[in-house]
Amino acid sequence: MSNKVPAQIAARLLDWYDAHARVLPWRAPPGAPPADPYRVWLSEVMLQQTQVATVAPYFERWTARWPDFESLAAADDGDVMAAWAGLGYYARARNLLKGARAVVADHGGRLPNDEAALLSMPGIGAYTAAAIAAIAFGRRAVVVDGNVERVVSRLFAISTPLPAAKLEIRAATDRITPDARPGDFAQAMMDLGATICVPRAPRCLLCPLAGDCAARAEGAPERYPVKAPKKARPVRHGTVFWLWHEGQVRLVRRPARGLLGGMLALPTGQWADSPPGLADAPGGGEWRVTPGTIEHGFSHFTLVCALAGARWDGQSDPGPGEWWPVAELDSAGLPTVFAKAARKLGEWWTCD
Repeated sequence: MSNKVPAQIAARLLDWYDAHARVLPWRAPPGAPPADPYRVWLSEVMLQQTQVATVAPYFERWTARWPDFESLAAADDGDVMAAWAGLGYYARARNLLKGARAVVADHGGRLPNDEAALLSMPGIGAYTAAAIAAIAFGRRAVVVDGNVERVVSRLFAISTPLPAAKLEIRAATDRITPDARPGDFAQAMMDLGATICVPRAPRCLLCPLAGDCAARAEGAPERYPVKAPKKARPVRHGTVFWLWHEGQVRLVRRPARGLLGGMLALPTGQWADSPPGLADAPGGGEWRVTPGTIEHGFSHFTLVCALAGARWDGQSDPGPGEWWPVAELDSAGLPTVFAKAARKLGEWWTCD
């Protein structure tokens, strides 16, 4: 590909973006000065593994409560984890807190403005560092998320299966990334992948890059990106316990380190390769297993949980934790897996 063609690709894409950019609460309009680095950083972390439609209301609530690095750095850990509940991948929330505190303590309240320094921040990997550098600071950076992977793999008909194709896709993205307006270019690629170059039934007739697209010329854009066969995720088993007393249920605070760390949750024993039954049940009640199970997908395994309930006898030690009004469970910020369990268990005990 000649040097002229990449420049034409960038120019066509930016012209399209100027007319069709999505309006998002963390974005500056096309051609405007970069958005507030705090808002760019926050949005990029929230958008890791999570769709725009899900993130937007969380982002609005979050920035109303913690509008800058200083306010977030001073926030209570439990409040932050509760505000994150439902977004999943909870290590991101812990890293946001660590990152805000590092910005305040070590960087004078200002987010570092280049990729190398950004990579030293908690929870920031190669993609996020590049995105922040380009979008918040106008630095040329090669920004490749899932949408960009799809656009570029089709544009160049890259037939190497993912994940082996990642380096090839990055190199191709580098060739078409301009020096001017790198943040707008990165967001234009994301928007193109999210609205036009979608996984199934891409809208090629509306695409500003249709004339340059090798996959479209082949007549099979949906073939790209080529993906290696998925491995089956392992299944783990557990039991969620609902210890109930006078309109309240027992909640525990999960250990700070590990999956769902630091969050309020219903008690649960070990998650194992086979159903653990009533092992590790809290004290103080006669446990009964309720009908049905819940299933929840984590990044590396699927969790299937039995559900067990008991009324506290009012005398025995229920173990560590706190009593929480059942009517106010929505305010506890339970992680999604425990919110699912609470809905089922609450219905069962209400009817029992």
